[in-house]
Parts: sequence; C-alpha cells; structure tokens
Amino acid sequence: MTRPLSVLVLNGPNLNLLGAREPEIYGPMTLPAINARLLALAAELVAVDLEFLQSNHEGALVDAIQAGDERGVAGAILNPGGLTHSSISLHDAIKAVHYPVVEVHLSNLHRREEWRQRSYISAAAVGTVMGLGWRGYEMALRALVGLLREADNPIGDGSC
Repeated sequence: MTRPLSVLVLNGPNLNLLGAREPEIYGPMTLPAINARLLALAAELVAVDLEFLQSNHEGALVDAIQAGDERGVAGAILNPGGLTHSSISLHDAIKAVHYPVVEVHLSNLHRREEWRQRSYISAAAVGTVMGLGWRGYEMALRALVGLLREADNPIGDGSC
C-alpha cells in the first residue's frame, strides 16, 4: 500500500466567519462544512490525509507552512484571506518549503476592488483557483493530489 499523502488546508483571517460574513460574496457555506466536503473527497481520492488550520494570525500560518516542511507534508491548500494582498511573509514561507501550495479564493479577485486584485501569494503558489466558491477547495484538492501523484509516477517524457 502506498503511503498516504499528507495535505495541509490552511485558512487565513476571517474565514472562520464563512456563512455569516457577506454571503453574497463568499457564499452561505461555513468553513466546517467546506472541511467536511474536503474530508469526503479525500476519502474518495484514497490515501489522502488532511490537516486543517484556520488562523486570524499571519505568524501562525507561516509557522504551519514551515512545520509542514519539517514533518514531510506533501502539499498544501491555502486561502490566505485578506493576507493575500499584504503578506510577503506568507509568500516567502511558501517559497522556502519543498512542497507545492495551491492558492484558493472563494471570490474572483479580478472582479473585486482594485486593491484586492494583487496577490503576493500567487507568485509563490503552484497554481490558483478563484471565483468558484466552496467548489474551489475541491478543485484545488483534486489538482494538488493529481500533481503529487504525477510527480511520483511520471508518464512519458513530457514532450507533446
């Protein structure tokens, strides 16, 4: 049997308020409900273990990213919330670790206020899923697991 993939699911400031905070923008689903959907998907994908953290503190997220590298985490999904537009520390933490991070946003940042359209995280992340509500988390998990499994079992030489 293959070793399970360990995946961090990290959520930044105010995401603990999902379902109550501006549901017209972020949707009606709560963070625990999103996490439950991810656990069900992880079971479907087989051999995927999830670890969840939501924090309103930038340093706690940086610490979790760094600790994941030390513990041999395979990858992470990160919704940095408002830290998207200001956190060079999260950017640097992602760049420093040896596993891929997929950035997720419930709303489409490019349809939001001008100051929300800049992400410091995108340049460090392997990819970004945005604007698809809670479904973006599931898409991010599927994509991340696919990338990780392809890296373990490459097919062909990569040429077209």
